[in-house]
Amino acid sequence: MKSLKLSYFFALLFVVTITKAQVGIGVGTPNASAQLEVSATNKGFLPPRMDSAARNGIVSPAIGLTIYNTSSKAFECFNGTNWYSTVHYVGEKYGGGIIFYVYDNGQHGLIASTSDQGTNVQWHNGIDRHTGSQGDGVNSGSMNTTMIVAAQLSDNPTGIYAAKLCAEYSVNDNGNTFGDWYLPSKEELNLLYLNQNIVGGFDVSKDYWSSTEFGSITAYYQFFGTGLQGNDPKSNSSASVRAIRAF
Repeated sequence: MKSLKLSYFFALLFVVTITKAQVGIGVGTPNASAQLEVSATNKGFLPPRMDSAARNGIVSPAIGLTIYNTSSKAFECFNGTNWYSTVHYVGEKYGGGIIFYVYDNGQHGLIASTSDQGTNVQWHNGIDRHTGSQGDGVNSGSMNTTMIVAAQLSDNPTGIYAAKLCAEYSVNDNGNTFGDWYLPSKEELNLLYLNQNIVGGFDVSKDYWSSTEFGSITAYYQFFGTGLQGNDPKSNSSASVRAIRAF
């Protein structure tokens, strides 16, 4: 009998139901719009914390159920169909691809296509020329790609080359079409290389083109086997291409 009483006592510690119309913790009267209001100056609110595997094990989650995901390091809420977060993270499937870089606390970043757009592709469109695409750094690849296509399109309107393959790439994801892909800049390509195992689908025996021009006849590439960066003739047709986009 004593054992049963103890079990009942400990059960009460773990399951608590509050039936009051409003509850305030640390406040005299809760705000009229709040069912629960917590006030503190030296402590925070601590929600349930779990990794993605444990989250996926929740049976029939209620709409609005909220947790802190230790895998993505972000708050997540269930919307009735999927778990979502306002903070994005590396490895997340989002925007037509997979996120491989984030900044601004996960509010912005870069997304990679899940597969290569070409495997034996030249950088130029048949003629060596300056395109002005010397931008390097995060988000530089978009402008580089626009400049490359504009400078070379008339050389061969039907030509196939690295920047054009990325600019023409489009993917439909959950009813949304994403068409703002581009050839990554030298720095963006290196960030992609560093997270290639998270994104997947790369050929580690190949060089990948960047959109950063070195000169009139050469452009930067990166070898995905070792991470070595260098510059090659724009006429080199043995390199691969992977499109990215920003959010």
